[in-house]
Amino acid sequence: MARVNNPISIPSGVTVTVSGEKLSVKGPKGTVDYTMHPAVVAKQEGTELRFVSKTDGEGVALVGTTRALVNNFLKGVSQGFQKKLELVGVGYRAQVQGKALNLALGFSHPVNYPIPNGITIETPTQTEILVKGTDRQLVGQVAADIRAFRPPEPYKGKGVRYSGETIILKEAKKK
Repeated sequence: MARVNNPISIPSGVTVTVSGEKLSVKGPKGTVDYTMHPAVVAKQEGTELRFVSKTDGEGVALVGTTRALVNNFLKGVSQGFQKKLELVGVGYRAQVQGKALNLALGFSHPVNYPIPNGITIETPTQTEILVKGTDRQLVGQVAADIRAFRPPEPYKGKGVRYSGETIILKEAKKK
């Protein structure tokens, strides 16, 4: 039995349209269309949205997942999501040029990362990267892709890290 059966309150300025299995969320930051599983039904009651299962099988398991996804859509189109990355290392720099993020990460060549649609990347300083968007999954994936170019190494901590991430440093060899 699904334990998360709380209704989702729809924020002001956001419109939700439910027609069968199709769900459309429109807000000030964008629009998201989602096709729900056939075993899940969405019921809109005023400014609340509730999800119910049609069957006792897999529909019950998918109610909580659908609720979480739609809740993220509502937050994304009203507030947006953001991940902050930090570059730690001598000569490590980031710069947005057009539709690409140029990174200097200590390689013999610059790294160019094409910015996907629906994502905006800002570089307030040369060592900070802000990834913003309405899709929580896509924002996290883009941040993880950028971090994967040079993950923090365990001896000096150099590399691309999430803001607030703690790196446990190893002790160097002793003679």
